[in-house]
Amino acid sequence: MPPIVLIGANGQLGTDLQREFPLSRELIALTHSQLDILQPTRIAAVIDELRPEVIVNTAAFVNVELCEIEVDTAFAVNAHAVRNLAMQADRIGAYLVHISTDYVFDGAGPIPYVEEAPAAPLNVYGRSKLEGESHVRSLCRRHLVVRSSGLYGVAGSSGKGGNFVRTMLRVGREKGEVTVVTDQVLGPTNTVDLAQALWWLVEHEAQGIVHATNAGSCSWFDFARAIFELSGLDVAVHPTDSARLGYRARRPPYSVLDNARLHALGCKPLRLWREALAAHLESIGPLT
Repeated sequence: MPPIVLIGANGQLGTDLQREFPLSRELIALTHSQLDILQPTRIAAVIDELRPEVIVNTAAFVNVELCEIEVDTAFAVNAHAVRNLAMQADRIGAYLVHISTDYVFDGAGPIPYVEEAPAAPLNVYGRSKLEGESHVRSLCRRHLVVRSSGLYGVAGSSGKGGNFVRTMLRVGREKGEVTVVTDQVLGPTNTVDLAQALWWLVEHEAQGIVHATNAGSCSWFDFARAIFELSGLDVAVHPTDSARLGYRARRPPYSVLDNARLHALGCKPLRLWREALAAHLESIGPLT
């Protein structure tokens, strides 16, 4: 049976996709050093050599602030390279699974976003990811785009120098206080739970776009408070808003994703975000 190829295997989600792999198939996990998606001839050669049945792409340029500065790189990784990957996957009839983001939405809506909601990204990262989605959908006949948000996992995020949970724990221990925005609401997601849902979707070859996040929603401020509460740390969490922090990139004020389609397909709902966070904190132990 042809293998499943995982691109970006040493990333935050890629690490948990390897750990949670449940299928009786061969999984070939390729790190950035083994396969750089910015090298189209290398992509073509690897696909021709391995002839995978399924390609899962988790590689991305995810530093939202840096994307505003390195615009060409953001589009090269998140859009142009994805276009090439979609064409190569379609050429051999492979099923391409691509990871995307809640940042394709502008956050103006008062209710969770369904897959069909109009996309209107506010920043370079969101625009580049939306373009990548478009290439997958238009160029690869067998495809799945999985949108998620606020990812955190044991491996951290190499593109961001950690993740929100690790950053809060580090700064909280060092300073005894943190300042976090109250005006951005999302569904933070444990990559263990996302990995399990993603493999279920692959096993059933779901098509199109599917939203997958931990259940419920919160602001980054509430998320930070939960991190310290569940960790048993006495850290003061001060509220602020996005304008005061002087971000280069605009963020959607409300980017909660509706998981109804995921449930309708038959996939088990992901845990409530607080439950998932508690499990993550237990898994990483007292020090990070």
